[in-house]
Amino acid sequence: MTHTAIKVNHLGKKYMIGSSVNAYRTLRETVSEQFSVNKKRSAVLKNASESIWALNDVSFEVNKGEVLGIVGRNGAGKSTLLKVLSRVTEPTRGSVEVYGRVGSLLEVGTGFHPELTGRENIFLNGAILGMRRNEIESKFDEIVAFSEVEKFIDTPVKRYSSGMYLRLAFAVAAHLEPEILVVDEVLAVGDAEFQRKCLGKMSDVAKQGRTVLFVSHNMSAILRLTEETLVIDKGNLLLRAPTAEAVDYYLSSGLTQEGQRIWQPNEIDQKSQFIPTAMRILDKKGNILETVRSTEPFSIEVEYQIRKPTKGLRVGIYLLTSHGEFVLTSFDTDDPIKFDTHTVRDEGVYHSKVNIPANFLNGGRYVLGLNASSYRIKTYFHDEQALAFNVDPSGAPGMQWPESRLGPLRPALKWEIKKI
Repeated sequence: MTHTAIKVNHLGKKYMIGSSVNAYRTLRETVSEQFSVNKKRSAVLKNASESIWALNDVSFEVNKGEVLGIVGRNGAGKSTLLKVLSRVTEPTRGSVEVYGRVGSLLEVGTGFHPELTGRENIFLNGAILGMRRNEIESKFDEIVAFSEVEKFIDTPVKRYSSGMYLRLAFAVAAHLEPEILVVDEVLAVGDAEFQRKCLGKMSDVAKQGRTVLFVSHNMSAILRLTEETLVIDKGNLLLRAPTAEAVDYYLSSGLTQEGQRIWQPNEIDQKSQFIPTAMRILDKKGNILETVRSTEPFSIEVEYQIRKPTKGLRVGIYLLTSHGEFVLTSFDTDDPIKFDTHTVRDEGVYHSKVNIPANFLNGGRYVLGLNASSYRIKTYFHDEQALAFNVDPSGAPGMQWPESRLGPLRPALKWEIKKI
């Protein structure tokens, strides 16, 4: 027990959906309800059935000093698990035992009081962790330097941009030295430089022997930082394995829908400004493919809805190998002409389509991610494992040799051979 940091036993968390909050009623309404017992009982039964188990019978242990990854699709229950571990919400059933102070970064703004300044929030968070004032003061300059918000440290955080908020929140969570650090998808927000800083700091935290639970859709980050990984789907723990094995299982399990991904209404916030509808792999005739030939061109099509005019929107793809290594990133407004002609996208339904040339990818399994954002301003949608597909290398350059070609690319390059 002395080596255990977290122990989860048959954890379950149920949420009620679709039931409305009862408004204040008059005396007349209250009396009349007494004569509608059957109707009331029926409504109660109906509401009772409108529930969902965000977590269902989840059990695992984490030892002190272990770095554990958690992966799963959107809505799988990852964030709910971290909220229970961080005591943000109570479980419906089961138990959680946590040994040590927990520092959490669950989402932008968690743990900060908007009316307090950045300075005051740093001391507040340290006090919540049980740290003495002199301990917090010894880390204060390091936190401010990492977050790069020194100019605004005495400004109420409600006036911070989302990027400033996140920088300070991560700096506080990582530098106040909790025994257990819980981080939920911090890499989905912020620019590339900030993401590199976060990864570096989390690597330092792990090397110091502290326990880390890390949720991310970035498989390369999961592979780099974690030793073991949990795979969660629909509230159930499917697998706990060494990270390379878990990532391979996750990326090769249930990601494809015969060459297309169709987002269901319950997967997406329907009030969002950007709503993805579908992503498809198409051949040159427009047929949907799950496996493409390396020697033939193919297209990637994204269908989406914009609910109100949006300025500076870019819709793009991430192409990754089955091990989470990035191959390329491309956006539909990379061309300066398209950037100028699509400065504002009006409300409506759109298709963005990109063509991948023949003799480009090596054989193997690949994963497509989808991103919709305004550069350094806002991320409207992000899913790094939206769709998986296969590439058949038959007929590709060098197939006369049976050896496997290294790397994700297999271009048909022109060589010259001359005798000197």
